Amino acid sequence: MAKKVMYYFDTDSLAYRKIKPKFSKKLGRLLLFLVAAMLFGFLCFVVLLNTSFLDTPKDRLLTREMEVMKLNYALLNKKMDQIDEVLEAIEQRDNSVYRVYFNTAPIPDEQRKAGFGGINRYRELSGFNNSELIENTSKRVDVLTKRLAIQSKSLDEIIKLAKEKNKLLAAIPAIQPVKNENLKHVASGFGYRSDPFTKVRKMHEGMDFTAKTGTPIFATGDGVVSRADNKVSGYGNHIVVRHGFGYETLYGHLSQYKCRPGQRVKRGDVIGLVGSTGRSEAPHLHYEVHKDGKVVNPINFYYGNISAADYVAISKVANQENQSLD
Repeated sequence: MAKKVMYYFDTDSLAYRKIKPKFSKKLGRLLLFLVAAMLFGFLCFVVLLNTSFLDTPKDRLLTREMEVMKLNYALLNKKMDQIDEVLEAIEQRDNSVYRVYFNTAPIPDEQRKAGFGGINRYRELSGFNNSELIENTSKRVDVLTKRLAIQSKSLDEIIKLAKEKNKLLAAIPAIQPVKNENLKHVASGFGYRSDPFTKVRKMHEGMDFTAKTGTPIFATGDGVVSRADNKVSGYGNHIVVRHGFGYETLYGHLSQYKCRPGQRVKRGDVIGLVGSTGRSEAPHLHYEVHKDGKVVNPINFYYGNISAADYVAISKVANQENQSLD
């Protein structure tokens, strides 16, 4: 198609002349064309960048690595689900079994599963394509780590309590201080009894075991001998064992000591021999149990070396309001 030619009428020469475009106009059109071309090219470049058409081998490698990373994070979260389930069961047992058994307050869920407040710990993970995935996973790892630390500390506490429990069980005065085969009989029990010397009814703070002079007397629980002397009026030669946990036992009217003050003894160790020293009417052992500074009935502690039938028989005799031997 031929280029369209424009004319104008020249009044001076009374003739038609061609209209010639100005140079500035031509330049403007050229610049407009170049700008439009650049914009079009830029748009095409952006579109191509967002397609796989121009991916280099390096880009494809990075894309594959990104997919592998997403898969690994998905597997990690799945494993954390399993860990979370197992840890939940351990925490439940810890609160409802172990801590209950040792009479310790349970750890509340708010403390176990609390996150981390204050400073944003995950700020450096923000601003990436997969920031949300990485942040959430990191938070889960941190919370699980904290829960494991709390549970580990709780189990350390339970182990300590268990050891203390074993010490407590060993310390409780749980056996009879004189063996049944060496006993003539239980002369008097705990409670109000008639005094053998004044015949006045008064509180008898222990149990009297009648036995021959020289009959072995056994420590009824683990402890330390705090005294072995005759400096307290009425008891004659006597021994006091401090067991810990508030327990203390006294053995009175002995003929002989088999231990010394400061000595550590075990339940079942021979610590003295039956006698009739001090304020005593006949050879016997006067035995007391103290808990937190108060006397308690020793009959409640003979579960370590006598049968149920023997316990019933001793209880009947001990509960009779008769005359004591001291």
